[in-house]
Amino acid sequence: MVVTDMTSSKGWDSNRALVLLKSTDLINWSSSIINIQERYSAQENLKRVWAPQTIYDPNTQKYMVYWSMKHGTGPDIIYYAYANADFTDLEDEPKVLFIPKNGKSCIDGDIINKNGLYYLFYKTEGDGDGIRLALTDSLASGIWVEQPGYKQQTPEAVEGSSLFKLINSDTYILMYDVYMKGKYQFTESKDLDVFNVIDKDISMDFHPRHGSIIPITRRELNVLTAEWGIPPNLNTPTDNNPVLEGYYADPDILYSNKTNRYYLYPTSDGFDGWSGSYFKTFSSNTLKDWIDEGVILDLKKDVSWADRNAWAPCIIEKKTKGKYAYYYYFTAAQKIGVAVADDPAGPFVDSGKPLIDFKPDGVKGGQEIDPDVFEDPKTGKSYLYWGNGYLAVAELNKDMISIDKKTIKVMTPDHTFREGIYVFYRKGLYYFLWSEDDTRSENYSVRYATSTSATGPLTIPTNNRILTKSPGKGIYGTGHNSVIQVPGTDEWHIVYHRFNRPNGIKMGGAAGFHREVCIDKMEFNSDGTIKSIEPTL
Repeated sequence: MVVTDMTSSKGWDSNRALVLLKSTDLINWSSSIINIQERYSAQENLKRVWAPQTIYDPNTQKYMVYWSMKHGTGPDIIYYAYANADFTDLEDEPKVLFIPKNGKSCIDGDIINKNGLYYLFYKTEGDGDGIRLALTDSLASGIWVEQPGYKQQTPEAVEGSSLFKLINSDTYILMYDVYMKGKYQFTESKDLDVFNVIDKDISMDFHPRHGSIIPITRRELNVLTAEWGIPPNLNTPTDNNPVLEGYYADPDILYSNKTNRYYLYPTSDGFDGWSGSYFKTFSSNTLKDWIDEGVILDLKKDVSWADRNAWAPCIIEKKTKGKYAYYYYFTAAQKIGVAVADDPAGPFVDSGKPLIDFKPDGVKGGQEIDPDVFEDPKTGKSYLYWGNGYLAVAELNKDMISIDKKTIKVMTPDHTFREGIYVFYRKGLYYFLWSEDDTRSENYSVRYATSTSATGPLTIPTNNRILTKSPGKGIYGTGHNSVIQVPGTDEWHIVYHRFNRPNGIKMGGAAGFHREVCIDKMEFNSDGTIKSIEPTL
């Protein structure tokens, strides 16, 4: 967060500094004051420093801080400097970011990136007192294309504009302070050119001035309300699913005997066309509260043979001579690789080449994706299963990073098999769960078969669909699961993804890469068949 270092009681021209702040919880903030006039000799005739903001610049991979300054009798001009890595100081002397072609004052800059273009909304101080717009494709280039007209939808003087994008939407909200009236006006736009007033859709029981808006997660909301209380009439979410904040899919779950914690390994979702390129993991000791352990494998940095489409990982823990090792199988560029670590939270080191980059004999269609790894408790052998459009299995060699190709077997259950195989063992039976239909379909669901062997043959029970949508709850697209047994018990849970709720069902095909991870109980009948699972909130 960046703020003006000023109190209005001392006058609008009383300040020469700005403040950089940072926080890990939105409650506790550390701050650093940057006095521009004292810091830089060229700023001797500086009169005021106003309204700083910050934006990430991908060209420099740094945060740009920008603000307006007035020197002597000159106009207010928007300047910039880059913050250091700790966000506690500026790295260099301020440079001019933007000044209108007419040479008149501009203040209260607010920049947003839309499809690779940067939109700068600014106030024409002393020259219409309205909001105008300029565009560039490179933040520090100094090349801006000024747009005609004013963007505010009121004849009153305005300042302090702030633009934000609605979640799961292509709609932007432009708000600005109608400062002589002491209130905000809110407008909306899809093209950032034409704005329509939506004040009737906004409800506030307070009167903010010159602010900005960020989205917060459910966890952040809980932290804030625990500290400051819940405002009257605020509808706070009470759902316990999804269990992860944000877009994730294809979850694999592990209980680590090394750390006595659970770990979730999902696809990082929310990227158009499933174009994510990194994997994260999350840990918990309750299955309810999950801690983000960070990125454990980044295709662009850590994998030499693929840099795209990071999908559907799985993991297994092995203990040899008192040492733990973790073998992480993942999809990248429609091939399957393997990486190894000595801790379930990584870092993982790729083997250097794909493990599965071919189709089994007799298979013509489908994709080499969605691995699952399984250790047979009867024989101690480990197997890798995979496939989209077909199901294949092969025995892993003892090194766990190669397969015995002589053991490859195609064991596609039936025509309902699409992808997302998951295998587990319970009371003498091997269970094979898979996903039917397409992940973009609201009817994506889970079916299963059983066997007395890790490699089949498979027996398909009657009514073998065990997890599907629940329209009454707004739950759709339930599939691609894993399963976890609570250690030392016969308590089981299914971990799966669904469309994001409540907007996913309205997103069309994009719902298939805006998914969220959920956990529900999985129970068995006395004959070992799996009871139908009711997806819950």
